[in-house]
Amino acid sequence: MTDSEIPPRTEGDPAPAIDPAAQPAAAPKASTSLDRELADMKDRLLRTLADMENMRKRTEREVADARVYGISSFARDILGVADNMHRAMQALDDELRAKADDATKSLLEGVELTERELMNVLEKNGVTRIEPLGQKFDPNRHQAMFEVPDTSVPSGSVVQVMQAGYTIGERVLRPALVAVAKGGAKTAPASAAPASDNPKQ
Repeated sequence: MTDSEIPPRTEGDPAPAIDPAAQPAAAPKASTSLDRELADMKDRLLRTLADMENMRKRTEREVADARVYGISSFARDILGVADNMHRAMQALDDELRAKADDATKSLLEGVELTERELMNVLEKNGVTRIEPLGQKFDPNRHQAMFEVPDTSVPSGSVVQVMQAGYTIGERVLRPALVAVAKGGAKTAPASAAPASDNPKQ
């Protein structure tokens, strides 16, 4: 039967059957590649946001550290001045102070006030004195200069301070120079030691 012999299809006739195998293969959906590209862009955006958040936190931490520890070098130099003032005051014993005239006493009081004011300024800027006397020796905060035979206190206790130590924030600005007891009972760990073991408490 030729094309010319095919009768025309009328409105009530059923549609001719279509063989699916004879149809050409469907092209891949464009949306699949767009979805993949969108997921990739979303992943890169999330990574960039995480990097920016980490950088923000790191910058805040660095700014806070600079605010607290930025004066470390200056404070360390000022401590030398404070040490000299303290030594000058200690060189004058009570007898010399008692014999001093009014003008000298006024001068000494002025120096003492200046020393106190210097300590207040340092403390206001985060520099605090380490008070190790009677405490267990801590190599992170103290520097042992020598040992002192003393059985009346626990071994390893600080019994003398030659030079005060200081901290700035949570860091040690300068360790305290100390003498450590040798020969007494061993000191217990700080958390386990009863209050009666510490002679200074």
